[in-house]
Amino acid sequence: MNFTRWSARLPGTQRRAAARAEHTVTTTDRRSEGSVPAARAEQLTDEPPPVPAVDELPVREVLDRVPALVALVHGPDHRLAYVNDAYTAAFGARPCGEPAAEALPELRDLGLMPLLDQALRSGKPRTLKSRKAPDGRHYTFTCTPVAEDHEDGTGSADRADRAVLVFATDVTDHAEAAERLRASERRQRETAVTLQRSLLPQELEQPDDLRIAATYQPGGTEAAVGGDWYDVITLGGGRTALVIGDVMGRGVRAAAVMGQLRTAVRAYARLDLPPHEVLNLLDGLATEIDANQIATCVYAVHDPNEGRLVYASAGHLPILVRDDTGHVQRADEPTGPPLGTGGWMHASGSIPLGPGSTAVLYTDGLVERRDEDLDEGIAALERALAGATGTPQVVCDRLVRSAGVTADHDDDVAVLVLQHPARTGADSELFRNAALELLGGVEAAPRARAFASGVLTSWRFPSDLHDAGVLATSELVANSLQHGTPPMRLRLRRTDRRLIIEVTDGDDHLPRRRRAEPGDESGRGIAIVATIASHWGSRRTPGGGKAVWCEFVLPTT
Repeated sequence: MNFTRWSARLPGTQRRAAARAEHTVTTTDRRSEGSVPAARAEQLTDEPPPVPAVDELPVREVLDRVPALVALVHGPDHRLAYVNDAYTAAFGARPCGEPAAEALPELRDLGLMPLLDQALRSGKPRTLKSRKAPDGRHYTFTCTPVAEDHEDGTGSADRADRAVLVFATDVTDHAEAAERLRASERRQRETAVTLQRSLLPQELEQPDDLRIAATYQPGGTEAAVGGDWYDVITLGGGRTALVIGDVMGRGVRAAAVMGQLRTAVRAYARLDLPPHEVLNLLDGLATEIDANQIATCVYAVHDPNEGRLVYASAGHLPILVRDDTGHVQRADEPTGPPLGTGGWMHASGSIPLGPGSTAVLYTDGLVERRDEDLDEGIAALERALAGATGTPQVVCDRLVRSAGVTADHDDDVAVLVLQHPARTGADSELFRNAALELLGGVEAAPRARAFASGVLTSWRFPSDLHDAGVLATSELVANSLQHGTPPMRLRLRRTDRRLIIEVTDGDDHLPRRRRAEPGDESGRGIAIVATIASHWGSRRTPGGGKAVWCEFVLPTT
């Protein structure tokens, strides 16, 4: 192959040749205008000695010395015309005149044949980045079309007279560095996912009156793990706390902060405080953990006796509730700023959650999309919830699918679904309530004992559980009569797993268990209840006053 014919058609050579011709003419004209002798002119100029033009260099010698891999193929079937020394050193000698598919099998295996066709057809360079060749090294290939020069100086437009220069740059170091970086990112992501999942509940608590399911899906491989979390906490006395939150940020740090907040929520929940007080405590703790880290959170409490979900929100998305008719209600207010901002007094709100209702708590990854408004995503979730039936896990899976969440989703997603089932038939006999208003006076305690005895007998409890329930009722009522104020109320409740006895009054001083001295005439009531019952506790009620409760686990049959 005569490289002199091709050199003038390589990209840029014609422009450089024209620029040099123009420079030569200009220099000649300027010299003709002056009368300075040639010898004098040489003394006055400081110009560097002339440099050979590019098209004056021996092209083959230049290409042979280039460290990159170079090959030249000619015509529509890409017959091999030339390979340089670097190419031969990498892949061995190649027979000229043969089609590239046969002479250059390494390019064929790398899928470069279509790229040669494109370059030849379009007349524009084409590039294939970072491909691993059979020699184990990575190359970036650039296919540049060149046209053969005719004797009249014109280039041929015929594809049969055109060639493609293949230029391969060794990018092995860059490829290996990129692979090390990807491997490091994968390890970090796996660490964050493992930490995230280990900090989430391994098994959800299942209250007597609710059916609950949850799911967590981390973002795709290109997205770092966030700080989404959820939890279900049995408070005792039949009440249940539900929480979901999202720590702003991604990676191990967000997962670690999430773990600290989740642990704190469980600790604060044991105090049986109203939802807004729990968020107020969490707000201060979030500031202490990291002043630059904020988190959104919803904390809700379900009391089966009230038939409502009492909640407080710190900048989180609204709870959605679907009633037994299929109507979906959005709990919008009240909502305060995220945790970690400080200085805000959160407030509690409530939303009905009667038998047959389903509630959904979720994070923004389920409804937030870059190409649409957040309210549109929530509205779409409402429509999906309106038509979603089945168990909580089925509803959970349907909502995730309807939102288009896949394995390569760009954000992590947490969803918590709870149902308050409507019980009928024999199942309803296992969930019963009985209440008595205590008017005070000396007859209140005997009346409460008689009421409890009659109710427990009608519920067909074993004699030992009957006697323990009557004793616990007597002690709780006596404590309320002595230390509480009207109005007073006794409530007995049974589920399929436990018996709950609760006494409420108008005084907000919570009782505590203490050791009574042998000579003390009082102070043993709570100790007796704590000894015979499975659990006991107390809390302040929203309207003022307190509730003291205890529960007994029913024997299995």
